[in-house]
Amino acid sequence: MRILWTGAAALALAMPAAAQTLRGDVEKQMPSLMTIYKDLHANPELSFMEVRSAGILAAEARKLGFEVTEKVGGTGVVAVMKNGPGPVVMVRADMDGLPVTEQTGLAGASKVRVTTKEGVETGVMHACGHDTHMTAWIGVARLMAANKANWSGTLVMIGQPAEERGAGARMMLADGLYTRFPKPQYALAFHDAAQFPAGKIGYTPGYALANVDSVDILVKGLGGHGAYPQTTKDPIVLASRIVGALQTLVSREISPLDSAVVTVGSFHAGAKHNIISDEARLQLTVRSYTDEVREHLLDGIARIAKGEAIAAGIPDDRMPVVSVQKDEYTPATYNTPEFAEEMAAYLKTGFGEERVVKMPPVMGGEDFSRFSRDEHKDVKGLIVWVGGVPQAEYDAAKKEGRTLPSLHSPFWAPDAPAVISTATEALTSMAMKLMAKK
Repeated sequence: MRILWTGAAALALAMPAAAQTLRGDVEKQMPSLMTIYKDLHANPELSFMEVRSAGILAAEARKLGFEVTEKVGGTGVVAVMKNGPGPVVMVRADMDGLPVTEQTGLAGASKVRVTTKEGVETGVMHACGHDTHMTAWIGVARLMAANKANWSGTLVMIGQPAEERGAGARMMLADGLYTRFPKPQYALAFHDAAQFPAGKIGYTPGYALANVDSVDILVKGLGGHGAYPQTTKDPIVLASRIVGALQTLVSREISPLDSAVVTVGSFHAGAKHNIISDEARLQLTVRSYTDEVREHLLDGIARIAKGEAIAAGIPDDRMPVVSVQKDEYTPATYNTPEFAEEMAAYLKTGFGEERVVKMPPVMGGEDFSRFSRDEHKDVKGLIVWVGGVPQAEYDAAKKEGRTLPSLHSPFWAPDAPAVISTATEALTSMAMKLMAKK
């Protein structure tokens, strides 16, 4: 198993003097940042439980002179540094880990196990790289505090809980993020990436990540003995028809030019060979970009479930129950196009053309979207990708036809120094560009 505490010196390329200075400042911070990273990686916390992680971010920000408020929207952290007139820029990192048992084999692998609120015992891992996000956040805070003479404005840095549950951004906004604290004109974030080499930066103008809905379907039938199916209304057969019919939503009702996904991820029914149960349960993930396509998919799921039940002769009082989990809905992430292109062009001056690449949108979800949507469309938002796969491993996997571990995999082990140093430099340079003294 590979070991990844490799450092980021190999990423240095020819660059302007200002970028060279910033990169030198980042390198000086890396030993300390890697100590923090290893601690965060070994001690992940699930959504809504990020007490220790939040405490680390809050303590670091306080030492740097930020005004820090904790427990915003649950375990959220808001750190504000006012440094004269100018724009308000927000930098966000998410803090939660996942109920995944780490299998990377690394010396610093997480050994944490917890029992969830649902009563399930599980390992916990930063399988989505939020440990790199928090560490880079601290790096940005340090560099911005050290360079106050070079920028003017207000920096708002937030440590956000419960991104994996699609709830943290909504909870922080509901708890007054934009009313109790300065509302930003610009919101910045990054996410580590498992699909391209370490140290590269990917950006996507416009739609970058998808609407994500979780949908439950309770399929009701009439149970009985498996030997006498004619006396029953089999919910497993009905649920199977629903699963099959749902495939036509994307293939026959959505334009081929629009993106959409309807995946049935769970199908549970029955308890014994010779018993026809009286219900079945389906769990779906539904993904789209536009609000119009999302509405069509959700309406179509309800229509198909009811239509198949009618065709199966299910009584009116036993119709399927379709529930959309509104609290876990994540709206599509929309990077303000002109702003994304402007920031990408600026990043290229420091990182070079080859390290800053336009990427196609993906169907993953990110609740960072909420900070610049709906009534907050006046906020210009941008989330960029920072590659985490070592170049040699990326090249070898491509040559051999191997699939690399994805985000959320128990084997995902990003080249942390490359991710952290690149993200720290990129976010800091963008923030300082936006708040440059006139």
